[in-house]
This record gives sequence, C-alpha cells and structure tokens, in this order.
Amino acid sequence: MADKNQSIAGIVFSEDRQKVLLIRRRDVPVWVLPGGGIEAGESLQEAAVREMREETGLQTSIVRKVGEYFPINRLTRHTHLFECRVITGKLSTGPETKSVAFFELDHLPRLLPPPYGDWIKDAAANNPEILRKKLSQVTYPILLKNLMLHPTLVIRFLLSRIGIYINS
Repeated sequence: MADKNQSIAGIVFSEDRQKVLLIRRRDVPVWVLPGGGIEAGESLQEAAVREMREETGLQTSIVRKVGEYFPINRLTRHTHLFECRVITGKLSTGPETKSVAFFELDHLPRLLPPPYGDWIKDAAANNPEILRKKLSQVTYPILLKNLMLHPTLVIRFLLSRIGIYINS
C-alpha cells in the first residue's frame, strides 16, 4: 500500500546547472518542483521518475538523493528530494500541470512557495551527503501571512490537502 504520509520531489538542472525545471500546477497555480505521492508497490526512485514523466513529459533517471525533509506540522509530508537527469522526451503538460519551464537560479518565479526555494538551493549546492532537515519553512504563521497576501492560492492549497482539487 502507498504511504500517504510521504511524498517525493524531483529536480532537473540545465546542463550548466544555471537553470532549474519547474512546473506550474493546475490546482494551485504556483511554480513548484515536480513531485507527488508514492503509489502502492513503488519505490521512492520509481515514484520520482514517474512523477517527472507525468508532470513534465520527460523520461529521467535518478542522479542522487538530495535530501529527506521531515514535517513539523500537518501542512507537509515527509518528502524525499531527488536530482534527476533527462534521458529523453519533450517538455509537455499533463492533467496536473499547466506549464513547464526552465528558470535561471537567480531569477526564480516570484510566487515560489516554501519550501521549494530552499530545496532548489540544497540541490544546487551539490552536497555529496544526503541532507536530513525539518520542514521549518512551512508553518502556520507563514500560512496565515500568505492567506492575507494570496487568499485564493492558500484556499486552493488547503482544499487540495483535503482532497478537493480545482483544476484550471
């Protein structure tokens, strides 16, 4: 059975490691790293490769595990971040993905929710050891602050956490 308390995220850099691949979600229209849940009988690595294919159109392979990120509240899940490299394919959208694009590391989208900025920095640092960190950037006070600044996005995020998806 799939573990609903864990998820994966994948990161792909350009060959010169100056750009990162992001997707714009349909349910909560913000730019994030590709990722999602782990299906029954699937390894973490298989889930990362599958999610990359489903959300970007690219067939990838795992380069390394960047880190494990542990929740400190109910807003997040235990997440495994994998760096991937492109084997083949063409960038394309899917049912969960509105847009797919590479962004320069020093010009990331303005609405990049936490913890994605930190995950990108962690992967870009290219540390040979697997990082193990708490997801301390995703807190209730930050959620409330973002609710005031971006109410529609936060409401759509909260609805997605309880299984209600608004795909646009």
